[in-house]
This record gives sequence, structure tokens and C-alpha cells, in this order.
Amino acid sequence: MDVLNKSMTGKKERPVKVVQFGEGNFLRAFVDYMIDIANEQGKFDGDIVLIKPIDFGNLDMFHKQDCQYTVSLRGNVDGEAKIINRVVTSVADAVDAIHEYEKYMGLAEIDTLRFVVSNTTEAGIVYDADDKFEMNPPRSFPGKLTKFLYHRFETFQGDKSKGLVMLPVELIDDNGIMLKKCVMQQIANWGLSDAFKTWVEEACIFTATLVDRIVTGYPRATEQEEWDKLGYEDHIMVTGEPFALWVIESDKDISKEFDLPGAGLPVVFTDDHHPYKQRKVRILNGAHTSFVLASWLCGNNIVRESMEDGDVCDFMNKTIFDEVIPTLTLPEEELKAFAGEVVNRFNNPYVDHALLAISLNSVSKWRARCLPSLLGYVDKFGKLPAHMTFSIAALMAFYCGDEIKDGALVGNRNGEAYLIKDDMPVLEFFRDNCRKDTRSFVTAYLGREDFHGQDLNQVPGLTDAVAAYLDDIKENGMRAALCRIS
Repeated sequence: MDVLNKSMTGKKERPVKVVQFGEGNFLRAFVDYMIDIANEQGKFDGDIVLIKPIDFGNLDMFHKQDCQYTVSLRGNVDGEAKIINRVVTSVADAVDAIHEYEKYMGLAEIDTLRFVVSNTTEAGIVYDADDKFEMNPPRSFPGKLTKFLYHRFETFQGDKSKGLVMLPVELIDDNGIMLKKCVMQQIANWGLSDAFKTWVEEACIFTATLVDRIVTGYPRATEQEEWDKLGYEDHIMVTGEPFALWVIESDKDISKEFDLPGAGLPVVFTDDHHPYKQRKVRILNGAHTSFVLASWLCGNNIVRESMEDGDVCDFMNKTIFDEVIPTLTLPEEELKAFAGEVVNRFNNPYVDHALLAISLNSVSKWRARCLPSLLGYVDKFGKLPAHMTFSIAALMAFYCGDEIKDGALVGNRNGEAYLIKDDMPVLEFFRDNCRKDTRSFVTAYLGREDFHGQDLNQVPGLTDAVAAYLDDIKENGMRAALCRIS
């Protein structure tokens, strides 16, 4: 069986318009996939060059396959379980920034280059004061980008038409704003010219983005089966869900030159991405965090099982539609449509999303994803949201354990041990407090300002309500307690 390559795909050569810091699964199944469709639809006409920004790994398989690869989207589409395969042909090359430094810097000299995409993980957008301009390349991503931009500035002698548009998709708040801040710090640290600083300010655009698609990666367990179906070997294929959303906030309008919506793609250009982020965090992520711990203690192991469990599914729906959506700012119909998509995604027959995997760091997740909805509901209606309040009791029941082993607290589900993973102060708190009387336990937990950012005992009625729910769980089991409020 042949390995996928350019001669098989008939790749069309296009001008390089995009450099991409990161060659991982998400970017290839999301950004590059969309650009490939936009190319096909005649809305972009540009190739991508992947940059490997770190020393880990190699690009051998990318070169062996001429950077051609398959994206396989799997999930519910129009009420049917479908698999949609697409061979992405819009990646022209892959370059190692460290071991091919000259070639990497040469990309800055490409006349047609316009966009810089990045996904360097949440830890990637950080200022490193120890980065030196003389390093080839600097260690940090902002350091690499600053030097890359400076080389472009010099190559084109400050021509403002040669500025670049930054499209970071790292999962941090205001990613583009933070990236620009790091670049400006680096310019100051290195003592680079005022002319360059002005060029970055005036000729370059740093967008803030929100991205949403579950990407499940390379199907290692079914590799040969996948190849047999495709009719070729593909060692860098990537799987994911059909749903996607890319929200791009920009001070300057880039919608015409990056016309992905014109190709029918789910890309939104806006002057404020925060309502969309709030929607995603509070509905999608908040739903996860509010029901998975209760679902686990009801006996389920994966998200899809939870959706097939009438009691848990009812709990989740009432949490989202009755308690979260009323606290959000986007139009109600838009929010309900998004929530419907969320439920559809949770039902994906091709994704086994483990509840224990989602449970990681649930205390900080609950603060970020659920607490704003609870407080917003109290502010708006003057009473507690029952399901969101119950989720606190469910979390406390899930985190109950007497022993910390190998950095995890050991819980118990009907005689089955499970590992609770969180920051050590969290685990130590639960180990030391979970066997106290319920009222003392709840008061101590809600009072931890380092966990919640405030003393939640001050929320009227919350301590009593959580204690009552937790007593019910202890006495009657999670399912019985859950059904009483559903």
C-alpha cells in the first residue's frame, strides 16, 4: 500500500500566505482544514508552511508524505452518524525552526506572506526575559516571533504593506492581546528601533480568537483498518468531530482577505469575542463540570453513557436551559441553538470521552465555568439555581477520600477505587475534611477563598442548601438525590 503523497493528491501549488507555529493535531484538523476548503472554494488561494517551534519530535513523516494528510470528522450530522474524510493539500512544507534556522527565517522574506497562526499551548505565550536577540532562534514563541517580524521589517525596509496578521489560537484569555504584549516587551528588552516598534503597532494586526472543535488525534488503535478503508497509508491523519467554531476579534477588518465565511465555514469576525467565549465556557464547559461528577457516582464512565442516562441527561438539560442560558448576554435563540449543538456533540457515537479525564482539576474548573452562572442567577432572580447548587454537593461527594497516593486522592464508587487528580492543597483539604459532619465540611469548603475567589458562605442560603444536598447523597445515594431535584 502506497504512502499518501503529492503525486496521489495532485496538489496545486499556491503562494505561501500562512506560516503556522505548531504542527499538532488541532491546527491541522481545524485551521488547515478550513483553509483547504477556502482554497477549494476560491476564497483564499494560499498555502501554509508549518513550523516546528520546539526541539521535541521530528518532521520526517510530514516530508515523507509531502505534508499531505487526511482529516476524518466523525459525529452526528443532521441527525445521522457520519464519517467525513478530506485530504488536506494546502500545506506546502514543514520547517524545523531550531535545526533549519536559516530556512525558517527565510520564510519572513516571502512577499505573499500575510498570516501567522500559532498553537504553542497555554504555556507558549509568555515573556522570557532571558531570551536574547543573538539566539538562533530565541527560546520562547514570542521571542521567535519578534525576531521573525524584525527580519521581515528589515527585508522590506519597513514597508507597511508587508505587515502580518497574527491569529493565535492558544487557550488563554485574550490570546492576541497577550501575544502583542510579549512582543512589545521583547522589543523593549532587545532595544530594537522605534521604527520597528511603530511598524509592529501600525502594520501588524494581533487578533484575539476563540476556537472550538474536539480533535481526537491519530487513530492509533485502528490504524490498519483506517488505511484499508482509505486505500493508502497515512501516518499523520487526524480525527475529530464535525462541529467547529472560530471567532476572530480584530481592530481592523480582515474579513475580506481571510474570507472563510464565504466558503461556508463557521468563522465569525467580531469586535468583541468575549460573549462567544462566555457562551462556550458557561454552556459547553460548564455543562461538563456540573454533571460529570454526579454522573460518575451514578455509575457512568463516559459522556455518551451520561446522555443515554435519562436522569443525568435531564439534570444537564435543566442546568443549561433553565439556569445557565438566562444569565448570558447573547440572544436567547442563539444560545439555545448552541446548547442544542452541545448536547448533539455530547452524543457523538465515535468519541468515548472518559468522565474521569474530564474530572481533572474540577475545583478550579467549577470556579471558572460554573460559579459565574450561579452568582449571575442569584443576582437576576434572587434565589439559588437548584441544579448548579447541587453540582457543588456532587463535587464534594466525588472528592471524598482518606488517602493520597501517587499525587492523587483515592475515591470509592461502590467498592471501586478511583483517582481524583487536582492541585495538592485541594486534595489535602478533602482528605482532612471530608469525614467531618456535613455542615462543618460544607462551611469549610465554601469558605476557602483560594478555591473560589470569595467566601461562598456569604451567598444567602447556599451553605444550608449544599449541606442538605450532600446529606441526601450520603444517605440515599447519588441517583436518588439527583432525581429529587430533576
